[in-house]
Amino acid sequence: MKHTTRKVVGLSLVSLTGLAAFVMVAMLALILLDVVRGGWSHLSWQFLSQAPTDGMMGGGIFPALFGTAALTLLMTLAVMPVGVLTAVYLHEYAPPSSLLARAVRVAVANLAGVPSIVFGLFGLGFFILFVGRGLDHALGYEQLHWAQPGILWAALTLAVLTLPVVIVSTEEALRAVPQEHRTASLALGATQSQTLARVVLPGALPGILTGAVLAISRGAGEVAPILFTGAAYFLPDLPTSLNSQFMHLGYHTYVLATQSPDVEATRPLLYATVLVLLLLTFALNLVAVLIRTRTRRKAAAGH
Repeated sequence: MKHTTRKVVGLSLVSLTGLAAFVMVAMLALILLDVVRGGWSHLSWQFLSQAPTDGMMGGGIFPALFGTAALTLLMTLAVMPVGVLTAVYLHEYAPPSSLLARAVRVAVANLAGVPSIVFGLFGLGFFILFVGRGLDHALGYEQLHWAQPGILWAALTLAVLTLPVVIVSTEEALRAVPQEHRTASLALGATQSQTLARVVLPGALPGILTGAVLAISRGAGEVAPILFTGAAYFLPDLPTSLNSQFMHLGYHTYVLATQSPDVEATRPLLYATVLVLLLLTFALNLVAVLIRTRTRRKAAAGH
């Protein structure tokens, strides 16, 4: 009787989890099907290489595509060193009873739960009004130069947003490196820094790169943090400096969906823009998988 009950319970759990997984995949498939059906016919080289025209009811998305790429690159350059170094300190150097390490972990957990719109308000208040205004006063600018929305402040805001992802993924990657590797390196006379640079970080590199690309893919799709810090409603010109405003694929999608005077005319543009954004996100995740697989193969071949 007990064996039969366990079998029924196990079969029920398997069925429920399988049904939940099927529902998730089905929802994703429906969304992708709708986006591809609505945007594929409008996707062309001209759409990708031209600026918007006719009040964004014609033309393409090149300024938004360029702005998204530039923003993501600046965000990556800002978040990766801080995130990786923080994770290395927490896992490799901080004592188990360190109050600083506990405070950092609490801060990371809290940052991960903060709504993205709050990061946008933080970027406006701290980076633009505090740091930017301070730079204008220090450098003697009579007019607003740094104390205004720009791509640098938007990138730094997204860096703060994605920092928990990088820290957690890097710490998990460091935890996956066997402790025996560290012990063997130290026993052979290597210092802790040499062990970290030549043994630990190469072993954790696949996980670090995966976390980096996942953080990039999340940052590339965020809209709320950049509304106040640099994104422009309509700006066919490309950003030429760190304090320039820029167009963004996510914000451009929002504008097409809510601010267009002719919804039917902009519907193909809207679907095509969403399709490009989804393809970009999927491509970043695919890059993460390929990098992780290739790095693991190289590490296995080295051993």
